[in-house]
Amino acid sequence: MPAAAPSVLTAEALAEADGPRQRRAIAKAITLLESTRADHRAQADQLLTALLPRTGKSFRLGISGVPGVGKSTFIETLGLYLIERGHRVAVLTIDPSSTVSGGSILGDKTRMEKLSVHERAYIRPSPSSGTLGGVAEKTREAMLVCEAAGYDIVIVETVGVGQSETAVSGMTDMFVLLQLPNAGDDLQAIKKGVMELADLVVINKADIDPDAATRAQAQITSALRLFGHHGNPVHAHVVHGADAALRQWQPRVIQSSALLGTGVDAFWDTVLQFKTLQAATGKLAARREKQALAWMWERIDAGLKQAFRQHPKVRELLPKTVAQVAAGALPASTAARNLLAAQVAQAGAAQPLEEHINTTSGTGP
Repeated sequence: MPAAAPSVLTAEALAEADGPRQRRAIAKAITLLESTRADHRAQADQLLTALLPRTGKSFRLGISGVPGVGKSTFIETLGLYLIERGHRVAVLTIDPSSTVSGGSILGDKTRMEKLSVHERAYIRPSPSSGTLGGVAEKTREAMLVCEAAGYDIVIVETVGVGQSETAVSGMTDMFVLLQLPNAGDDLQAIKKGVMELADLVVINKADIDPDAATRAQAQITSALRLFGHHGNPVHAHVVHGADAALRQWQPRVIQSSALLGTGVDAFWDTVLQFKTLQAATGKLAARREKQALAWMWERIDAGLKQAFRQHPKVRELLPKTVAQVAAGALPASTAARNLLAAQVAQAGAAQPLEEHINTTSGTGP
């Protein structure tokens, strides 16, 4: 029996509800967004369109790092610190899904015992479900829901990631990378990838080995200088009285101990400096515009892939083609071209596949 459709949600109900009613509305909205049913997707599109005018007023903070670096503890300490200063904090945590069973523990909310029960905080764990980059497929949509509900700080905590998993930097206003004091030698510290996209690097658990934390801070600071201007340079005017000096944001490295609560003040002061510089010259708006367009093309790519798999002719040929490729009787590249040609022919394309690919390969982002 198919699952019952979620009760109809409205933008007004989501934004105007308070306390437990709003939490339930947010949870239902995100569940609707994560559904793969066609009717649920249609409802979700309507809801997102209605929510859009109420979004865009929060600051989106992406926090990443290797497993065991203390992301959850750091976020809880930061969240409680921000709440004390009058903010409402939403945290979207991503848990890895098993490649064997497909399941996910979703335990980050349990780790944030104090923050998860605070009335001015909302925490939503989601499975990665095979999505690469350290985030979930619907993380962007979930951020919009939280913004529409009035949360002015939205934090995205990625799964424990490596050097190439950087998707969170493409959906947030500031990308923060947590590092351990003893995370590798000098060469490890300067490897490109996730490091060169970071706007701020935090050496967490600095209390465990202060000397190692100081060395790591120096190494990473030096590495960031070698990288030069990373992918998101920020130019802004910093006004001192009547004078204005042109500055460029340089990624910084600070120390912190989330367990002891030290370094949170310095962290947030640095975030506010970055935010001020971004907003001063419209870089924040430009970054979000670029992210919105990238999101659109990502969804188009995903939709085309899904439509291809569901195409009647492709579904008819797929089992035999897969068997031929697996048996070594058909090259994988030839199989792919045959399946694509079947879809194009079925759609009534008049031109050969090669010509069709050549004439469309220049489109896109």
